[in-house]
Amino acid sequence: MYKILIVDDEEPARYGIRRALENRETRIFEAASAHDARAILAREQPPLMLADINMPGEDGISLLRSLADQPQKPRVIMITAHSTAKVAVEAMKAGAYDYITKPFELEELRLVVGRALSLISLEEENRELKRQVLTDGQFGRMIGRSPALRQLFETAARVADSDVTVLITGESGTGKELLAREIHARSLRAKGPFVAVNCAALPDTLIESELFGHEKGAFTGAVLQRKGKFEQGHNGTIFLDEIGDMNPLTQAKVLRVLEEKKIERLGGTNPISVDVRIVSATHKDLGAAVQAESFRHDLLYRLKVVTLEIPPLRKRPEDIPLLAQSFLDLFAARQEKREEKISFSPDTMDCLCSYHWPGNIRELRNVVERCVVLKQASTIQLTDLPSELRQPRNAAGGAPDSRSPSLTYLHLPFKDAKRQFEVDYLNARLEENQGNISRTAVSIGLHRQSLQQKLKELGIAREG
Repeated sequence: MYKILIVDDEEPARYGIRRALENRETRIFEAASAHDARAILAREQPPLMLADINMPGEDGISLLRSLADQPQKPRVIMITAHSTAKVAVEAMKAGAYDYITKPFELEELRLVVGRALSLISLEEENRELKRQVLTDGQFGRMIGRSPALRQLFETAARVADSDVTVLITGESGTGKELLAREIHARSLRAKGPFVAVNCAALPDTLIESELFGHEKGAFTGAVLQRKGKFEQGHNGTIFLDEIGDMNPLTQAKVLRVLEEKKIERLGGTNPISVDVRIVSATHKDLGAAVQAESFRHDLLYRLKVVTLEIPPLRKRPEDIPLLAQSFLDLFAARQEKREEKISFSPDTMDCLCSYHWPGNIRELRNVVERCVVLKQASTIQLTDLPSELRQPRNAAGGAPDSRSPSLTYLHLPFKDAKRQFEVDYLNARLEENQGNISRTAVSIGLHRQSLQQKLKELGIAREG
């Protein structure tokens, strides 16, 4: 049964449309104002809405525009008494599926509504097919059958075909960019560009030029005009990775893009309209960054209309066998070892599942690739794994004793290895000083405030 919402301030008009559309396959709701319509949309989530353009107070086009950022927005057919091209164009630009002018024939109304319901039915069939794929534990190039990953995939699939901003959180190596790319691939912008920017890799002096572009002569060395990432991403998606490392001035400009859909190149004076969806990611606690006044609270609220958190690998060990075997098949094929099936011995797989994986999926991938490259036999044994994976866990079942150096860092990219070292080092020094921040700061040669900020950045909670 299809739910249809009719929004018109004239009761006779609503009655006439209701009588024309009401049957055993439809359930009709009525609203006399935009305010009443929002309440019904939130409660019933009808997939189709017919809205009159001319209403007292808030008009139909304003109502339509206000739904742009809603994850579950309906298809909208606008009704107008003005059969001018200008009104039609304005309605379509605002996101209307179609429009119909008063007075209209009932058959014309049924035809337009029937086309919309057929499209809605097709979209639902596509969503159902995607949900069936998700039950197989795959979302694009991401793999996982744990309850946490299934829930993540289902939520990501629901928000993909909307235009809301998405904030992806999770530790380094969990696959934040893979998730962002798949959201783009399943969106209405899939035919547009996907532009990725690593905010942590760009110095403050270059990030504005990289994002917004520059005019010729804007600064020394700017010999040509250059489009920035936002212009390159027009009609597509821009992925701002590690947005927590963005400086305050650039944060203000990104906020303006979200609010006004316009940018200005460095050295330029003319605003440039851009139609781009923003998906951002971070491993930092942006809430703590807001408290520390290093991140704008108004930008955070605009970025996290929907937040997707990717759990670390150690919290979903049931996904490790699936991931490890997938990487094993991939690298074995690359090494031209198809003649004999390569597999993990049972104790090797047990070791992989019990390891804490500070580098997450990226570290697992590197370990499996190392094993395939160095191993000549068809079975990967426990002794083929790096020695640090075979070290016993501490009494709490976590990582090896943090006071002992770990060779795990050798298998990580420099940035991830540096961060993991800082976590292990500060945890060990805090433990030596019974969690006392002041004593720890003195012992390692930092100011107390600097240490507190570093602990917040790394997500280290102290006891006591």
